[in-house]
Amino acid sequence: MSDPGNYAGNTDRSIGQLVAAATAEMSALVHDEIALAKAEVRQDAKRGAIGSIVFVAAGVFALFSIPVLSFAAAYGIHNLGLGLAWSFLIVGGAFIALGLLLAILGIRKFKKIKPPEKSIASAKQTAAVLQNAKPHPRPSVEAAAIIERSGSSLVKGVEGGTGRDNATVVARSST
Repeated sequence: MSDPGNYAGNTDRSIGQLVAAATAEMSALVHDEIALAKAEVRQDAKRGAIGSIVFVAAGVFALFSIPVLSFAAAYGIHNLGLGLAWSFLIVGGAFIALGLLLAILGIRKFKKIKPPEKSIASAKQTAAVLQNAKPHPRPSVEAAAIIERSGSSLVKGVEGGTGRDNATVVARSST
């Protein structure tokens, strides 16, 4: 037969003990899930960092290749029978033309930028709702009571009725 102490109606443990055990197990499960998520994020961050380093290295090599390719293009044009100075001017002019083309494309993209209309409308709607809201009534508290509760030394200097705090008195007496 089956073990009589192993069924759901077993009353060896109290309800409080069962709840405490369930809470502890749930807490352990949540901690394990958080640890798993941290490990996954750490691994993805590591992959992202390595990928960005490789991407930057590729950019550096591409940047270093520009002067070499420029000289190669100029000497290639020179080998076609054109003077060396004209060859370099042609390559330089090509770079200027490419720069101007990219600048024009960039300006066009900037002109297409519009303000975030949905966000502005939502902010205006929220402001309108908040203007109609009534603030929670709070009792008025004087500034002296607030300073007194905070234990500030300003109260001790002001209590004398002179209207000056101790720092002012000390500063004037030391001169």
